[in-house]
Amino acid sequence: MKVLRFLYTSYGVLVFFLLFLIFFFLLLIPIFFSSTYKLTGIFNRWWARLLFFFIALPYKVVYESKLDGKKQYIFCPNHFSYIDIPSMGLNHHNTIFVGKSEINKVPVFGYMYSKLHITVDRTKLKSRYTTLVKTKEALDEGKSLVVFPEGGIVTEKEPVMGKFKDGPFRVSIEKQIPIVPVTIPYNWIILPPNEFLLNWKPMKVIFHRPIDPSKYTLDTIDEYKEYVRSVLQEELTRHLNK
Repeated sequence: MKVLRFLYTSYGVLVFFLLFLIFFFLLLIPIFFSSTYKLTGIFNRWWARLLFFFIALPYKVVYESKLDGKKQYIFCPNHFSYIDIPSMGLNHHNTIFVGKSEINKVPVFGYMYSKLHITVDRTKLKSRYTTLVKTKEALDEGKSLVVFPEGGIVTEKEPVMGKFKDGPFRVSIEKQIPIVPVTIPYNWIILPPNEFLLNWKPMKVIFHRPIDPSKYTLDTIDEYKEYVRSVLQEELTRHLNK
């Protein structure tokens, strides 16, 4: 069984990087021409769809309500697996990511990621502050964001989420941009965080209703975090018990 999973994973990694080589040249357009930033989301969506097609991994994207294509959102998914990032590429909304700076160290891919997305070194106060500033600037430019509120894969017991960071909730309140909780219930089974071996299982991505930030202030940010967390955890638990 592990041999088959190893072969499947090796094939998946090969497909991922072959597609990356193709899309890298396309992504040079928004890298060098910042006004075309919306192409980042479009190309990410093509990349994700082709990736899951070629590795024969079926997926279902569910929207609890129709999102306004002209509005900005901050998408906050749970994060248990490395495959969560391409999963969020299936989003119909064009977005950029806020992610860990470790990705910058990956040859070529790290260059592309650092130029198109926002990275943060959470061990350094200055980096966290700079990321907060860049995040606000991105919102001022009209961009929508994907931010993993746990700050990375930090859980010790999937599918129970780790503690949420303040960042996405703070900018949501300050900029009055709605947060959309996103539940990805099965990725921790498809690609477990403690073993980089793929399992075949249909994927599901659930975009919940946007949350109005006007109901919260910086003094009630913990209530905001807890509400988003409860939406995600309830959905995770529901799928676990199916």
